[in-house]
Amino acid sequence: MKTLAKTTLVMMLILSFTAFAWAQETLWNELNAKLVTLYQQGQYSEAAKIAEEALSVAEKTFGPDHPSVATSLYNLATLYGAQGKYSQAEPLYQRALAIYEKVLGPDHPDVATVLGNMAQFYEKIGKKDEARRFEEQAKKIRLKNQ
Repeated sequence: MKTLAKTTLVMMLILSFTAFAWAQETLWNELNAKLVTLYQQGQYSEAAKIAEEALSVAEKTFGPDHPSVATSLYNLATLYGAQGKYSQAEPLYQRALAIYEKVLGPDHPDVATVLGNMAQFYEKIGKKDEARRFEEQAKKIRLKNQ
C-alpha cells in the first residue's frame, strides 16, 4: 500500500509540474503576441516591459540556453534598439546569437537571419566593421543552405 501511495504522489507531482510548464509556455506565447502588437503600434517602451516579462518567463520555464530564451532576448534587443538604447540592446543580441549557434548549430538558417539583423543593427549604430563581418558570416551560411 505504501508503494501505491508513493507512486500516486510521484505521478501527481509530475502532472502538476507538466501543467505548470504548459501554463508558463502559454503565458510566454501570450506575452510575445502582446509585445508584437505593441511594437507594431510604435509603443516600444510598453512593448519592452512586456518583453522583459517574457524573457523572465522563458528563462524560468525553459532554462537559460533554450531557443525561446534566445527569441525573448532578440525581441527585447530589438525593442531597446528601437528606443535608441543601443548599449542595452547589443549584449542581448550577442547572447541570443550565442544561444542560437549553440542549440541550432552555427550554420543554421535562423543563425544567418540573426546575423543579418545584427549587421543592420551595427550599421545603424556606426560600427561598420562589425556590420560587414556579421553580414559576410550571414551570407556564407545562406550559401551553405541553398
